[in-house]
Amino acid sequence: MFPMKIVLRIGGSVIASPLNPLLILEYSKILGKLSQNGFKLLVVTGGGELARILIENAKMMNMSQESQDRIAIQASRVIAQLLAEALRPTTPVTIPKRIGEVSKLFKKHSIVVMGGIKPGMTTDTVAVLAAIKLGFNLLIKATNRDGIYNKDPSRYPDAFKIDNLSFKELKNMFGRVHYEAGLKTIIDPKAARLIARHKIKTIVLNGFKPENIELAVKGVKIGTLICD
Repeated sequence: MFPMKIVLRIGGSVIASPLNPLLILEYSKILGKLSQNGFKLLVVTGGGELARILIENAKMMNMSQESQDRIAIQASRVIAQLLAEALRPTTPVTIPKRIGEVSKLFKKHSIVVMGGIKPGMTTDTVAVLAAIKLGFNLLIKATNRDGIYNKDPSRYPDAFKIDNLSFKELKNMFGRVHYEAGLKTIIDPKAARLIARHKIKTIVLNGFKPENIELAVKGVKIGTLICD
């Protein structure tokens, strides 16, 4: 079985594009079950469609990149609040604004939920930095695909899922993408570089099936495994 301390990054494309209350409730059940089985989980949510709508409106108002980021962060925190409320009392309803606040919350709770924290930093990067700072050595990215593909499967019918990636291969695939607010990619560039540098075991899987999280932590081969 994989380590008992896990960072779960749930993409906004999964639970918030559009907002999916039934799926959020399914996640609360799976996460609650893992908590009862001794797992400690930090869940980082994205803002999804809500964030992108707000970003587009901010652009129409000629707002800066930093302003767009601040607005997107609030969207991710609203989604985090929804999940945290669904997880009560296992999870605190306080949504951390800094990674440093998370360890204090873990003293009383086995699950903590958060969103974005500062402009210029995606929720992917928040999840990876949290794994590094908290010493959590498994990161799971729940996304809108079955894993990482060699090319965009929505555009290329011959695209295939990659079952295993080395850290170097991950960096080569995603580490050079240009960042902007609302960036849509399986793993954002800075997060990919950090995963590779710190060698954080990562699993990318289909988040529309919350039971995949339970399968992954049990060691079932699912999605794309990133490790050396």
